Amino acid sequence: MKKALLVVGVLALVGGGAAAFLARALYDRADQAYRGYPGEEVFVDVAPGTSTLEIGRQLVRAGVVEDNQVFRVGLWRSGRERSLQAGEYRFAGPMSVLEVIDALARGQVYLRTVTFPEGLTRWEMADVFGQSSFGTAEEFLAASERVELVRALDREASDLEGYLFPETYALPRDATADDLVEAMVAQFERVFDDELRDLAAERDLTVREVVTLASLIQRETGLDEERAIVSAVYNNRLQRRMPLQCDPTVIYALMLDGLYDGNLTRENLRYDSPYNTYVYPGLPPGPISAPGAADLRASLRPSDDTFLYFVSRNDGSHVFANTLREHNGNVREWQVEYFRRRRPVASR
Repeated sequence: MKKALLVVGVLALVGGGAAAFLARALYDRADQAYRGYPGEEVFVDVAPGTSTLEIGRQLVRAGVVEDNQVFRVGLWRSGRERSLQAGEYRFAGPMSVLEVIDALARGQVYLRTVTFPEGLTRWEMADVFGQSSFGTAEEFLAASERVELVRALDREASDLEGYLFPETYALPRDATADDLVEAMVAQFERVFDDELRDLAAERDLTVREVVTLASLIQRETGLDEERAIVSAVYNNRLQRRMPLQCDPTVIYALMLDGLYDGNLTRENLRYDSPYNTYVYPGLPPGPISAPGAADLRASLRPSDDTFLYFVSRNDGSHVFANTLREHNGNVREWQVEYFRRRRPVASR
């Protein structure tokens, strides 16, 4: 009935013997690509509750649709008058009215992305957020203290460090820091699935302990083939009640107190903080960064190696050792001699 009335309305608009011809022209124009805006792209923000007539007017004003009549004919042809969805839409290049209506009916809203690499602290994540178009670093830091989001996982959490899963997130333009943090915690919960929770229970580890160990693994190596071995080193040291002696925990301790200047000294290794695993045995009080999925798995699936030590080869990889004597030899080779060999010879 509504379609018939629309056709009658179109005929009434054009009138006379040319009515059928012009009505057909309107019908065909719904298939024709059009672009009336000067730039490469244009954005149209459809607020919730906007009528279809007002949506048409917005599209015409933006130069996405040629006029209201062709928009109404397009709605009639598509039968999707009640399906148009709110949101911000990006249009780039000529499109027919039917294509525009299809985009709105399917809710193809334009999403802006923000990417958080693995291994960032929540302060570093706040800096990334502050450089995006979503908000300020201060807003992200405030949202990262919403411990109620992880209360079911970790009753000891005083912030969301370690639970803000590192990934690329696509969000609408009006998303807030709270929206993003909620999405990041939700993604962590999806990754830390029932299988990992069962493994944690089998190893008698809390979620907080798993995430803390995973954050140490993440900061020590970025190589997939090394994660389980680094995990084995830390698990072996924990079983023997040896200090973990993890440099990134010292850096985190210094960062907490605003003392880290980019260099780690021997004196720093004696810094009195519960996060300093040179001074205090066992795991630090909580995560020191955002571990990825591979780090979480490695923390619960260490290799069968008996290594207790490792040192960097200065290329992203490490050499591992079972004894202190062997480790000291590796340190001489890869930390002392390596840099001595690279030292430029003074000209005479």
